[in-house]
Amino acid sequence: MADYIPLFMFAAVCLVLMAGYPVAFTLSGVSLVFAAVGIATGHFDMAFLHALPNRIYGTMINTTLIAVPLFVFMGVMLEKSKLAEDLLGNMSRLCGKLRGGLGISVVLVGMLLAASTGIVGATVVTMGLMSLPSMLRQGYSPALATGTICATGTLGQIIPPSIALVLLGDILSTAYQQAQLRMGIFSPDTVSIGDLFVGAIVPGLILVGLYIAYVYGYATLRPDRAPREASNVSGNELLQVLKPLLPPILLIVAVLGSILTGAATPTEAAGVGALGATLLALSKRELTFPRLKEVMASTAEVTSMVFMILIGAAVFSLVFRGFGGEEMVTHLFDQIPGGVLGATIVVMLVIFLLGFILDFIEITFVVVPIVGPILLTMGVDPVWLGIMIAVNLQTSFLTPPFGFALFYLRGVAPDNVLTSDIYRGVMPFIVIQLGLLLMLALWPGIVTWLPDLLLD
Repeated sequence: MADYIPLFMFAAVCLVLMAGYPVAFTLSGVSLVFAAVGIATGHFDMAFLHALPNRIYGTMINTTLIAVPLFVFMGVMLEKSKLAEDLLGNMSRLCGKLRGGLGISVVLVGMLLAASTGIVGATVVTMGLMSLPSMLRQGYSPALATGTICATGTLGQIIPPSIALVLLGDILSTAYQQAQLRMGIFSPDTVSIGDLFVGAIVPGLILVGLYIAYVYGYATLRPDRAPREASNVSGNELLQVLKPLLPPILLIVAVLGSILTGAATPTEAAGVGALGATLLALSKRELTFPRLKEVMASTAEVTSMVFMILIGAAVFSLVFRGFGGEEMVTHLFDQIPGGVLGATIVVMLVIFLLGFILDFIEITFVVVPIVGPILLTMGVDPVWLGIMIAVNLQTSFLTPPFGFALFYLRGVAPDNVLTSDIYRGVMPFIVIQLGLLLMLALWPGIVTWLPDLLLD
């Protein structure tokens, strides 16, 4: 029975989270209760908890994680400066005569917002408040409108620079070093956040292209459920429409470009993004002192949540290891038929199911450190694994009845939009997501080709 204590502890964490308790305190509280019982019964060595101060100090001096508050600040600043509203208005005018033009505009603007915020909830809520009323007024099917918004909102998981990829890259970097040390490689290679950013570009663009193709195809087959706009942009108006689109696009290109060319680290690029977003807000005369205060408060709130969860996950990890959890998971993986393929499928299925009850931050900090080193020891490419996890979680967040994106949109959707409309609307996008996962599994080069080309 003592051998299964790590499983009992993991199950207890999931149950307490489902009861509605805060994630950070659930992780640390449940772990410490199990540790106390283990010490009293002689099944746990207190020495494991002595490593906690070093873990916390390592988090404090981790310069990579400084990118988190900077990217959050960048996203919140762009959101509060009403830039997203201008983007949607001008993009819809630009695509107005296309079949499904407004829906395509929502996908493109959502992609830009995802690249600037990287937070699923923020993108879904923002796009829901801005675009859902417009789509419904124009005569769009509630299912198509809500499905497009939910799917577009989850692009924050995969479109760089994404907070999810920043956190995942930091965890995978440590896991990759552990895996190489286990294999007797004492001068280990490294994997960086920049590697994940580059690896996510092609899959992200493929996904956006598939979304646009679906909306266009739906509007072609069912024009009554996705009518075109009556307005059109003349040649004289084209420059006026394109002009407001350029600054945010240039900002995102500057952030990503500086990382891809090696001119800046992700942390330095995040600083450029935060400054650029502030200058954009100033140029629009939207940056007042109360708004700046609101942006800083939101940034502090999100950042504090991330780091509190990171500390709670550190406690969980130490106690899990102290009860022999790593050895138990390794043994379980050895029993899975199919070798590395079977183990990868099981991990992806478990992460997909956990995505119903845990956010990406908890899964990144709790699950990936457990399974990551084992899969990487088996020879799985770390960049490919990171992108597969990100796309997998993106699919999980869309899947009824528990997907987080569905709850976020339900909270801001009008009462005449039924929950069943939202569920029906996301189904085609889930199929698209699963198709992308299959493509990445069959052709890993979709992920690894660009990092090998640019970063070798």
